[in-house]
Amino acid sequence: MRLSSNLPIVIAMTGAAAASISGAIVAADRIELSASHDITFALQENELTWARVAVDGLQVTLSGRAPDEAARFNALSVAGGVVDATRVIDQMEVAPGQSIDPPDFSVEILRNVDGISLIGLIPAATDREAVLDRVRAIAGDTNVTDLLEVGDYPVPDSWEDALDYALTALGQLPRSKISVGESRVAITAIMDDAEGQRRIETELARAAPDGVTAALDINAPRPVIAPFTVRFLKDADGARFDACTADTVEARDMILAAANEAGMAARADCPIGLGAPTLEWGAAVAAGIAAVDRMGGGKITFSDTDVSLISLDTLPLPLFDREVGELERALPDVFSLYAVRPDPIRVDGTGVDTVDGAPEFIATRSPEGEVQLRGRITNDRARGIVESFAHARFGISNTYGATRLDAELPQGWELRVLAGLDALSYLSNGSVVVQPQFLSVRGDTGRPDASAEIARVLSERLGEGANFGIEVRYLEALDPIAGLPTPEECVASLNAILAEEKITFAPGSTTIEGDALATVDRLTEVLRDCQDVAMEIGGHTDSQGRESMNERLSQARANAVLEAIMARRVRTRNLSAQGYGESQPVADNDTEEGREANRRIEFKLVVSEEETDTAETIETPETPNEQN
Repeated sequence: MRLSSNLPIVIAMTGAAAASISGAIVAADRIELSASHDITFALQENELTWARVAVDGLQVTLSGRAPDEAARFNALSVAGGVVDATRVIDQMEVAPGQSIDPPDFSVEILRNVDGISLIGLIPAATDREAVLDRVRAIAGDTNVTDLLEVGDYPVPDSWEDALDYALTALGQLPRSKISVGESRVAITAIMDDAEGQRRIETELARAAPDGVTAALDINAPRPVIAPFTVRFLKDADGARFDACTADTVEARDMILAAANEAGMAARADCPIGLGAPTLEWGAAVAAGIAAVDRMGGGKITFSDTDVSLISLDTLPLPLFDREVGELERALPDVFSLYAVRPDPIRVDGTGVDTVDGAPEFIATRSPEGEVQLRGRITNDRARGIVESFAHARFGISNTYGATRLDAELPQGWELRVLAGLDALSYLSNGSVVVQPQFLSVRGDTGRPDASAEIARVLSERLGEGANFGIEVRYLEALDPIAGLPTPEECVASLNAILAEEKITFAPGSTTIEGDALATVDRLTEVLRDCQDVAMEIGGHTDSQGRESMNERLSQARANAVLEAIMARRVRTRNLSAQGYGESQPVADNDTEEGREANRRIEFKLVVSEEETDTAETIETPETPNEQN
């Protein structure tokens, strides 16, 4: 009876327990679902879609492949921000890491009066101290700022050549910025004058190593030009400049555009300088060139504010008058125009009266430098002035006079002759023919600016309305700068001489034997064109005698060769002497032939401090009968 009375209570308690368990299960499922949803949403918001979420009770498991370690850590941080981080289990993988590309090695070098600074990244294999030692030697007493970093990566193929080339250039450019890349060197620099600019551009262009691109931007201050000159011609040979000068970039572009419109096909150089007589220079010159074009040809010369217009002798007079009038109106007031329609001119060049009766004076210059003066001179006094001027320009021994007197020559004849001789001095070879109404200059030159300088000289000396012709050809082989031999060519030339003749000494002596002085003379002539090439004169002996004595003897002989070269007035600042004694044999000292080969003087091309041991050498064996 008691069991029956307790049964409802038992049933009620059982039902309550079941309901509680069921509610707990439902609540747990809802918690798991909520956690999974919240974490997944947070991962997606952070663009971590590769991560997968699994929730089991209170545990949250993250799986999937992270692209890198940072992404894996980020996913853990995001999940740990939604639920307790201790509940997050990490089962994620990390994708294999990709190899890191080596950095781009580069160095920026700046040099000015205060010193040299270097900044950039160089390979660990580069001898940093050797680089800095070279830079300190270049800097002298000024500061060197080292801001270089080092990267332990493979050295690019052309890196060492590019860096060596940059340091070589640095030594020649006191004001410069040099950017060194793995296979490219960009050089920006300022030189003191245009000649130095041309010289260094030529040398650096030649010195660029194979596989290294050299970008040169070397400038010189704008020169002061006096008189400010432009000379433009158009004839049967085409349109061209004998001289061109501009005061601004805009003026230069305006002048060249007018010349191109007039039919000039070749690329022209129109340097920018200081000294223009007016801000309207470019517009005035362009107007003059256009007038020559409309007339079908002729010559126009601007010399400061003086303008000379010479038409073709075939131009109809009405057209000539019309174009002169148009040009006078187009030119700014500051300019003075002198225009002439010339009579037909024929240059005879014989020194005898021409067919039309015009007297001539002729000066010729041969490739060997000999100058001959022929034709007419007014009187003895004028002859003495002309010959003295020629002696000063070309040398007494190079000048031969064969002029004849003519008291009927026109006024100002000697001034025209002197102007012609001045023009001839710009030529390596050629001739000048002077007539009363015309002056002709023809020949070859090694100066790129010769035509412009001749035009400037003749315009200034002959004055307003001067009619002259310039037919001058520039030849690079005659250019004392462009024609300079490369360091390798210097070595080849010296080698050719030393293959024929030897520098010899008396046995045990440091005195160069008499016959060998002719060899030194020949070497000196080559060295005059190689004065900027760093070379070493090395003395060597065989192994006979004491080692210390041989070293002293070889040093003394190397010094003797250097002193002999110096005595011939060759600049020797890039030459050094070094005695090596018997330490560097090139043959077997056990045979007479070997000892003869080891007794030598050699010229070594010094490429750089690091490459001295591999520099090309010239060897000069001494005479077989000398000892040591």
